[in-house]
Amino acid sequence: MAALPLSQQLEFGFIYGFATKTQARSLVEFGEANHFDSLWVGDHIAFPVPITDSLAQLACAAAYAETLTLGTCVFLLPLRHPTPVAKQIATIDALAEGRLIFGVGVGGEFANEYAACGVPVNERGARMTEGIEVLKKLWTGEKVSNEGRFYPFEDVRMLPAPHQAGGPPIWTGGRSEGALARCGRLADGWVSYVVTPEMYSAGLEKIAASAASAKRDIEQFGTGHLLFARIDNEYEAALDAATEHLSQRYAMDFRQAAKKYAALGTPADVAEKIQEFVNAGIRHIVLDMVGPNEDRMAQLEWFAKDVRPLLDSAI
Repeated sequence: MAALPLSQQLEFGFIYGFATKTQARSLVEFGEANHFDSLWVGDHIAFPVPITDSLAQLACAAAYAETLTLGTCVFLLPLRHPTPVAKQIATIDALAEGRLIFGVGVGGEFANEYAACGVPVNERGARMTEGIEVLKKLWTGEKVSNEGRFYPFEDVRMLPAPHQAGGPPIWTGGRSEGALARCGRLADGWVSYVVTPEMYSAGLEKIAASAASAKRDIEQFGTGHLLFARIDNEYEAALDAATEHLSQRYAMDFRQAAKKYAALGTPADVAEKIQEFVNAGIRHIVLDMVGPNEDRMAQLEWFAKDVRPLLDSAI
C-alpha cells in the first residue's frame, strides 16, 4: 500500500469565531501580523454556547484577508442541501482568491440540531457521502446530473465555477471506520479532532488503504488537526484552565479528555506535543487556545513568539 503524499511544509492556523465585521478585520490583521497561515471557524446550528453562521463569517473575513487561508473546522454538511452549499462555497472561494479549505463533518453529538433541520441523525453518514459527490460535480462548471438517494437532479450547470479548479479542497473530519473509509474514497484531506498522535497515524493508514482500493491518484493529501492548547508556566494551571473552558463548552466534565488530547503546559511542553502529531503525519495544526475568552489573543501571541520557533525544523 502506497503512503499518502503529504506536504513537506508545516502550517499553523487558529480557530476563532466572530460576530461583527470589526472583529473579523481585527482577527485577520492579527493573524497576518503574527504570521499565522490560516483562520478557521466552527459550525453548529444549535450549541451549548453562542456560535454564528460559519459561511457568513468566512465571507466577511475574506473581504480583509490578504494572505490567510480560510477554513471550516468543520461544516456539518448533512444538515444542509449540498446544492446551495456548493454555490455559497464557490462564492467564498472567489472572495478568498482561492485560499479556502472546506472542512466537513457529520456531527451528531447534538441530535436536536438534526431534528430542528428535519434530517434524521442516522442518515448523516450517507448524506455526507452523497453531499461531497454533489459538491464535486457542481464545482466542475459543467452540466451535471445526480441520481443519488437524497439529492437527485438532472442537467444542472452551476456558474461561475470556483476560483480553484474543481473547487476548494474538501477535508473530512471523523474517526470512525466509515468516516476514514469515506475520506480515503472522496476527500482531499483529513482534519481530525480529539485524537492522539497514535490514533492519527493509525487513521492515516486506514485512509491510505481506502484511497488505494478506490484507485485514486492523489497529488497531495492534506492532514490537519484541531488541537486544544493552553500555555502556562505550569502544567496543572494549564490543565485547570482548559478543563473549566471545555467542560462549559461541551456541557460535560472534560478533565480526563483534556489530559489525553490537549497540548498543555510550558511552551516547550506544547511544542513537544505538537511534534508528536507532526511525526504522526499532521502538516496543518489548527490551534484552539482554550481558557478564558479574554486570554485567547494573548495565548496566540505567546504561541507565535515562544512555541512556533521551537518547531521550525519539525518535519
